[in-house]
Amino acid sequence: MPLPLLWLGAAALSAMTVKELATERQLQQAKRKNFRQAKKLTDLDRHEPLVAIYPTDLFATIQNVAPKFGAIVCCGIGGVLDHSGIWIGDDTILELDGRGLIKAVSTRRFTDNRTGDKIFVACDSQANCLTSEAAAQRAISQIFQYQQYHVINNNCHQFVWQCLKPGDEKLTTFKEFSERLARYFDRQVYWDLCEL
Repeated sequence: MPLPLLWLGAAALSAMTVKELATERQLQQAKRKNFRQAKKLTDLDRHEPLVAIYPTDLFATIQNVAPKFGAIVCCGIGGVLDHSGIWIGDDTILELDGRGLIKAVSTRRFTDNRTGDKIFVACDSQANCLTSEAAAQRAISQIFQYQQYHVINNNCHQFVWQCLKPGDEKLTTFKEFSERLARYFDRQVYWDLCEL
């Protein structure tokens, strides 16, 4: 008999957590309307995060953004992980796949075999894409090349990061990747829904 009560308690706690996250996300999106210019990291309060809004298929995203050449994009995998790439235009994203092949794929292919069907773009507080033409050119120059793929030591985030900042120290997680993007572009990062 105690087990069903435990399940009910866990379900109630989970529902409250989701509601809190949804409310926090709505507040963050509403705050951003008041910004007159892109928020640099030096403008942040010491309690504000480098990444204001992470990508999620769970909650609605108010801001839709058309990606530009060199924009950093991502989609969800299993509700836990994210997959990243670089937008090069004409419905095309460059990615490092799980076999180590660097390839150009359509937006549909980018989200195939992944649980998330939405693509998100790294933006600043004014919904301007964080872009790097140099990173896009570096990625283009590597199409059809192989790298030794490793889910921790050499993943898609590492590929995109090395296109942005060649030779920099390795990274592993999407959170670390997003925080480095904030420092690289000197902007608080918002992962906005990609307008296709």
